Amino acid sequence: MVKVRKDQPLVEAGGIDLDRWVEQLRAEAGLRDPERMRRACELARIADGEHAFDVAPHQTLLTGLEMADILAQLKLDQPTLEAAVLYRSVRRNRLTLESVGKQMGEEVAKLVEGVLSMAAISQLQAPKHGLSQHNQQENLRKMLVTMVDDVRIALIKIAERTCALRQVKDASREKRLRVAREVFDIYAPLAHRLGVGQVKWELEDLAFRYLHEPEYKSIAKQLAEKRLDRDHYIHEVVHTLETLLERQGIHRYQVDGRAKHIYSIWRKMQRKHIDFSQVYDVRAVRILVPEITDCYTTLGVVHSRWHHVPNEFDDYIANPKKNGYQSLHTAVFGPDNKVLEIQVRTFAMHEEAELGVCAHWRYKGTDTDPKSRSYEEKIAWLRQVLEWQEEVGEIDDFREGLASDVAPDRIYVFTPDGHVIDMPQVATPIDFAYRVHTEIGHRCRGAKVDGRIVPLTYRLKTGQQVEILTASKSGPSRDWINPNLGYVRTSRARSKIQAWFKQQAREQNLEEGKAIFDREFRRLDIEGIDLARLSAAVNYANAEDMYAAIGAGDLRIGQVLHQAQQLFGENEEDDALDRLLAKPKQAANSDAGDITVLGVGNLKTLMANCCHPVPGDQIIGYITQGRGVTIHRQDCTNVLQLRSEEPRRIVDVDWGEKARTQYPVDIEIEAWDRAGLLRDVTHVLSSDRVNVTSVNTATDQDDNVARMRITLEVDGLEALERIFSRIQQLPNVIDVKRLRQGARRG
Repeated sequence: MVKVRKDQPLVEAGGIDLDRWVEQLRAEAGLRDPERMRRACELARIADGEHAFDVAPHQTLLTGLEMADILAQLKLDQPTLEAAVLYRSVRRNRLTLESVGKQMGEEVAKLVEGVLSMAAISQLQAPKHGLSQHNQQENLRKMLVTMVDDVRIALIKIAERTCALRQVKDASREKRLRVAREVFDIYAPLAHRLGVGQVKWELEDLAFRYLHEPEYKSIAKQLAEKRLDRDHYIHEVVHTLETLLERQGIHRYQVDGRAKHIYSIWRKMQRKHIDFSQVYDVRAVRILVPEITDCYTTLGVVHSRWHHVPNEFDDYIANPKKNGYQSLHTAVFGPDNKVLEIQVRTFAMHEEAELGVCAHWRYKGTDTDPKSRSYEEKIAWLRQVLEWQEEVGEIDDFREGLASDVAPDRIYVFTPDGHVIDMPQVATPIDFAYRVHTEIGHRCRGAKVDGRIVPLTYRLKTGQQVEILTASKSGPSRDWINPNLGYVRTSRARSKIQAWFKQQAREQNLEEGKAIFDREFRRLDIEGIDLARLSAAVNYANAEDMYAAIGAGDLRIGQVLHQAQQLFGENEEDDALDRLLAKPKQAANSDAGDITVLGVGNLKTLMANCCHPVPGDQIIGYITQGRGVTIHRQDCTNVLQLRSEEPRRIVDVDWGEKARTQYPVDIEIEAWDRAGLLRDVTHVLSSDRVNVTSVNTATDQDDNVARMRITLEVDGLEALERIFSRIQQLPNVIDVKRLRQGARRG
């Protein structure tokens, strides 16, 4: 627990001896510039009244000094302590941010401003103001964004709330309950998430005292009745352990009796449905040793001296808690056969447990420049805050743990209620919808980002608020699982959509799949395909099974087209159209046949067993050690993880040779005429880097239908199908199809 400074250094008149206070702080916190600290206090004194140090000190100033004391024990830097001293004066409009910035520097002013922004969180506990759940979550969102910018802001606010909770003892019952509920629901869980054990225990015990006064007094009374006996017992245990450690050759150690906090006792009683006498760790000892190996050696010494209680051992060193806490916990039958809890950890683990994120505040390289923190450390902090934000959910569920798979290449977007959702960088609104809830994904029909309607192919960015527009009764579109259209980028969303189609009747899937098959093959002008051979090539027994698989989303039309290309056009006499369908030549020095690694030449390749990519899939490569390049589907969960952990070993790969033969293809587009139609079509083609050799467009004035005849150069059916899919999505387009060479009409 944070030590409460019982008496500030005073002068005879009853004011604070500022010089002595700064000297105490210098000794405790290692101030770089004591005179600057005194200047901050003087600024607060002037703001709070000319005679604050000569007569009874003003409570605002006392609170600022007390906040600085708390943060000094957490080993925060001097600008943080200065901001703590000045915060209450600014909050009460006795001092402006401009004057703070001018006299103390922009860093201190920015810290104070950040804590002021976090003050919005206090409105969460004010139902009399009529705040809705939406507004509560919005305030949490503001708090989150503020904290992510600088961890010191959150710590100053926690210190301020600690002082507030200490000071409400003599306030009205209504105010005590309001402050205690706010601290218990928001700031104690935040202190826990940051691993600041010193503050967490005090916040929980004081809040529990006001919120559950009878239970608090009952446990406190039972602890007090046995305190002398317990202290004597612990003294004997400590002496025994010190002797055992010396014999074991561990000469640097610290053994102390550990006070069990009242809220922790009550929580264990509630969780395990036991009474006070069955709480084993009321009698507890903590052992600190230099190294991890010493921890397990000490554990062996303890268990060889006393029998351990079954099912009362936890190894938080091998399996740390989600906030980074590490320690060994065991319960033994100690002297007089009384149950005794013993914790064993290193000195470093103890500092981590007590100070949490503060233990890492003095970043590598320098402890004076907060901008020197590394990107990895920023991400580590972001991970902790986002885990806590995910826990928010409903206001009453703060204390449930929830891990968040946060990676540097992920984005963080908000729901309308302020919840944070983390997703891959390529995520779209549909991916977001399925991440929130499967049914929202199924019924998605539109999206708003920051209040503005966006396409469903829009790529989301960190910090945006996303609202999904839904239909009352609907289902996903089959276009969503077409990788060429860019609606869905995550495997989670794709699998949910495929599962939905699987649940539909086989007859419906068969009908839908055949319609997709016929449409694609008709507009690509492919005839004479042996359906039996084609079905077998895509691993289905017959054409009907193949159609049903296409309709259910298990088989992509691109994969079917790839196999059609392999089966068609093997004769020397095939014309240019048929050669377009012919299988591409195998790279002479490629072990994987049709795989080419772009940018690094031909390397040995291996198909990944986790996702089994097949021709037609969008693929990516991962450079292994000694085995060349492993080929994964781009939506494979394993490669997504590898992309975040080892991005430098991810390479672009493609099916077939890098330089393929380009074949001319004539296509025809029919569309309702409108301004900008030709521009949109050519934009699609240029985006795909398609060479256009001729364009002929005309509009029938009778029916206002424009017909475009365009000659393209493509290297295969898959490229042509991708182009067709994207053109079909353009507004006013009626149809797009392929024409045989020589069939163009003037």
